[in-house]
Amino acid sequence: MFVILMLIFVLQTIWLYIKELAGKDLDIMVIVKFLVYFMPKLIPLVLPLTILLASIMVFGSFAENYEFAAMKSTGISLQRAMSGLSVFIVILAVITFFFSNNVIPWAELNSYNLRRNIAKLKPAMAIAEGQFNEIGAYNIKAEKKKGDKFLENVTIHIKGSNNQTNATVIKSKTGEFESNENSNVLKLILLDGHYYHDVSPKDRKAQNKKPFAKSSFEKKIINIDLSQLNNVDFDEKSQTDKYNMLDVVGLNKTIDSLVKKSEEDHESFAKNLLQRSSLVNTKLKDDSPKVKDSVYLGSLLDAFDTKKKVELLDVTIRSLSSSKQIITSKETTLKNSKEWLNRHIISLHEKFALGFACIILFFVGAPLGALIRKGGIGLPMVIAIILFLTYHFIGIFATNSAKKGGFNPILASWFSTLIMLPLSIFLTKRATADKSLFDFDSIIEPLKKAFKIKEKNSVDYRFLGSYKNEELINVINNYESLGHDEACRYEALKVLENRGNSISELRQIGLTINKDYDASETIISSDYKPHSKFAIVLYAIGIVLLILHFVFKNNKLPSLASASIQLSIMSLVLFVIYYIKSLFNIFKFYTQIKKKEKKPNLFLLILGFPLYMITYMFLNEKIKEDLKLNCLESLK
Repeated sequence: MFVILMLIFVLQTIWLYIKELAGKDLDIMVIVKFLVYFMPKLIPLVLPLTILLASIMVFGSFAENYEFAAMKSTGISLQRAMSGLSVFIVILAVITFFFSNNVIPWAELNSYNLRRNIAKLKPAMAIAEGQFNEIGAYNIKAEKKKGDKFLENVTIHIKGSNNQTNATVIKSKTGEFESNENSNVLKLILLDGHYYHDVSPKDRKAQNKKPFAKSSFEKKIINIDLSQLNNVDFDEKSQTDKYNMLDVVGLNKTIDSLVKKSEEDHESFAKNLLQRSSLVNTKLKDDSPKVKDSVYLGSLLDAFDTKKKVELLDVTIRSLSSSKQIITSKETTLKNSKEWLNRHIISLHEKFALGFACIILFFVGAPLGALIRKGGIGLPMVIAIILFLTYHFIGIFATNSAKKGGFNPILASWFSTLIMLPLSIFLTKRATADKSLFDFDSIIEPLKKAFKIKEKNSVDYRFLGSYKNEELINVINNYESLGHDEACRYEALKVLENRGNSISELRQIGLTINKDYDASETIISSDYKPHSKFAIVLYAIGIVLLILHFVFKNNKLPSLASASIQLSIMSLVLFVIYYIKSLFNIFKFYTQIKKKEKKPNLFLLILGFPLYMITYMFLNEKIKEDLKLNCLESLK
């Protein structure tokens, strides 16, 4: 399976880079090197998919052929059947870490430099539309490119004698490459253009005028010497410090250096702004204000005469304008530095996350195969591809967002794995308990109760509303002889309570109910219900304000956006407090009725925390049902 998937991804790689390889008369060993260097980079894609697909197919085949039924009959559980493979997967995860830490950086280093060296062979093919492409001393940009020969709207920068500044600029409407196979000269024919050349006179006064020569042409031929470019060493490694070429030690050192450099840049930037915003060094012709009082409470400008006011305002405006320009220019630099740092952090944590992803995906695939009871290539392949694409695209979206600074780079590396973790726990628990993949009744029934949807054959207890209190007490105490079920007893009790009768008052007129019910009913009515209602209201307010924050932000209303996010945070913090209080009330209720095993799973409560709108309905229905059962058990 691994070999088949690797072959598929290798073919996809060849298709992706075919333009870089085709038509360059490359030796077969260079192409082999190219593929060998790219294969290790495919492991983060191929290995998790292989583990997921193989585990679904193997365990699905076991379940389909009743192998698990035979194992269970001899006392071997699913967990025990998975234990041997689990140890193997853990060992494989450790090996994967060392592979991603040592082999993949080596492959990145060699593949990147090999691609750069291949691109030097035929520079005309390396020219990309809409950007400058360096070929020797020439920087060539074409707005459009037709095939490998014809260019439109060509701009060429030619380096000066110092090999640093662009001394010559040539612009033409069209261009065409011409060259012979064995020639070391690439001929570029330009049509209908202009030529600009900077002149560097020795006289300093003349230099200040920035003189240049300008001419136009109908046809111009440029001969580019390729003798140095064609002598390509395919083993040359001119770049070795890119983030994906480093191991853990190298990444840690680079991250420390980048963090230190970032702090120094911010500190020097802050000092620069402070110096520019200060008036300490600003000298006016006469610094003494016209007001001599030691205590002055009026406007600061009014302390000076009109001439000095103008001078002060002029200095302030120039200082602010200069600071604004510096901030604007520095913003891009700092943003790029932050993005470069984020890329290193992501690369570091991805080395650890890959091994854990293999373990998590195994615990997704193995129980899933046992649950769907289907082996082979068909259904398991479809499910594996859907799950893997979900895992892969979540990771891509998270890392792309983190590179731009919109998401935490550490969390982004682990995000797709963390998303799959709850699914692996859920599937493993269901497979171990020998349950079906989805228990739709456990989802549909609470929803029916929450929205008060009744079955066709359900009993309507509204007739109890016409009964007198004594008749309702009689129904509760003698329901069997009257031909009613236990649910009728509970509904009769609710009718009595809705009429304003407390449990203690009902006892006086003949109701026999255990006193422990009073405490459990008080916990729900006096504690849980108010806390849960406060929680749902605060949750709704917080979410609405959070949405409004992004709406205001996109519409460039910063004051409203700031106010909405602050109120949203306050609402959500209060929601968390009342949510925790309601959870304590729930646990106290189940302790009171002595049925701790029926209390909701803490993990599911934490998982349902972000979607409290749904959790609220399910919890209310569960507690209502359990309170009803406790009431029926308390009735004597």
